[in-house]
This record gives sequence, C-alpha cells and structure tokens, in this order.
Amino acid sequence: MGNFYDFRIVERLQRYEQDIQKKELRYHQKRVLVSKEFTFDAAHHLHAYEGKCKNLHGHTYKVVFGISGRPNEIGITVDFGDIKTIWKEQIEVYLDHRYLNETLPPMNTTAENMVVWIFEKMEESLTNSSIYLEQDVRVEFVRLFETPTSYAEMRREWMYHE
Repeated sequence: MGNFYDFRIVERLQRYEQDIQKKELRYHQKRVLVSKEFTFDAAHHLHAYEGKCKNLHGHTYKVVFGISGRPNEIGITVDFGDIKTIWKEQIEVYLDHRYLNETLPPMNTTAENMVVWIFEKMEESLTNSSIYLEQDVRVEFVRLFETPTSYAEMRREWMYHE
C-alpha cells in the first residue's frame, strides 16, 4: 500500500444514514468564525476635507465580513449563500454603482463611517433571522477596503463595548 498522499479514485461515496449518522454531522458546538468577501464600485466625495477626495471620484471597494456562531445540527454555522443573499438584497443595493453621498444616510462617506453602517445592516439582517437565533450568529468584524492597501474596520467589541 502506498503512502497517504498517493492519488486514488474514490470507489464509493459515503452515504448519509448508512455510513454516517445525523448525530455525527456536527463535530463540535464551539463558536466558529466564517468569512465572506464582496466587491462593489461606487462614486463619492468628502465634505469639509481639503485633499483630492473632496472631488467626485470612484473606488472599487472590497468588503470582508467575519461572522461567528455555533454550528447547527448538520455542522453549518452560517450558510455562505445566506450571507450573499443578505449582501445582495439588503446592503449592496445602496452601494454598487451608486453615488454614495445620496444613497447612504446623511454622513460624510468616509470608509470609517461606511464600515459602521455596513456592520449595522448585516447585524440587523442576521438578528432578524429566526434561523440564526439558536446558533447565536453575530457579526464579529467588517473590513472595508477603499483601495487594495487601505481599509477601515469595525469590530464587535468596539461597536458594543466602548
């Protein structure tokens, strides 16, 4: 017999309720963080600021979500597809290919202001989902990249404990 890393074709797929039982699907009940990233393009300008950003300009932003919870009975903490749906339906509609100064609440559209708004929107959507109440799913952090090397971040402990 070869070593563990030898290539082989799986001869038989594992079968649910024959080779693995429902009680075995969740390996643990510890809190786990999952992460999902999205990008969007938008235009904005800053008020009361003397620099290039006072003029209308655009960015390709990247948003990184860190969401934690305890796995459900089949071992999933939060479905990546659910994060994507919340992003598409509740958040991205205000951001992608938009003039942020008119689609966001009244604020200077700095990365520091926007990251808090994004955190609030994701947290609100997750806490309004009865699916995730039992698993204590919550937003741990949101990171908003304005450029590939510059970002603002909001963390749960800063949001609720400062």
